[in-house]
Amino acid sequence: MKLVQEVAIVTGAARGIGRAIAEALAKEGAKVVLADLLPAVEDTAEEMRQAGFEVLALTGDVANFAEAQQLVDKTIEHFGQVDILVNNAGITRDNLLLRMTPEDWEKVININLTGTFNLTKATLKPMMKKKTGKIVNIASIIGEIGNAGQANYAASKAGVIAFTKSVAKEVGSRGIRANAVAPGFIKSKMTDVLPDKVRADLEKQIPLIRLGSPEDVAKAVVFLASSDADYITGQVLNIDGGMVM
Repeated sequence: MKLVQEVAIVTGAARGIGRAIAEALAKEGAKVVLADLLPAVEDTAEEMRQAGFEVLALTGDVANFAEAQQLVDKTIEHFGQVDILVNNAGITRDNLLLRMTPEDWEKVININLTGTFNLTKATLKPMMKKKTGKIVNIASIIGEIGNAGQANYAASKAGVIAFTKSVAKEVGSRGIRANAVAPGFIKSKMTDVLPDKVRADLEKQIPLIRLGSPEDVAKAVVFLASSDADYITGQVLNIDGGMVM
């Protein structure tokens, strides 16, 4: 196992990609803090405990710096350290720009981008004290190529990518690595209900001719959080079946 004796915080961990990441890190020996705004995160944590993993569930709003700081403080209080941060919490509020409300813009930016800033800022001090740490931010290929009807989401994820590169330059000398993973189209409850033709047309845009799975993303996160990636920082790893080259 690659992450024995390490402690990881995963935001947006109640379900989907976040849950898959938390489970993958735990399978590699990490103690995992599952953070989410949804109370269902405790159910996810309990299922992982029953599977034999050492986890802690915490609820909080990453868009609020005080609550983000609390998440980190409680992690250190419970586990004594934090070695890995995965900023996965994110939302969409899709609409064409002329129909997008200021509230829809602000909500997406606040959770996806400001939330990433908040948790990273709160986590850096304890990582600097240890002179080691791994930060993996979940971006999106939409942050690289844009998408009609997703100006807010694209801007937030492009911001996450630039933020990741800037953090990597700032803290590399302190032994801290920062990278991003940019998923493409990933299987979810939303894609499961797509009509067959819509799904088929979507898959035709992907060279590997299939949607990704949450586990595909999780494997990339484990790699970047492990010693296998010790000489990698400031990079964006696309998990998109070759959609963006």
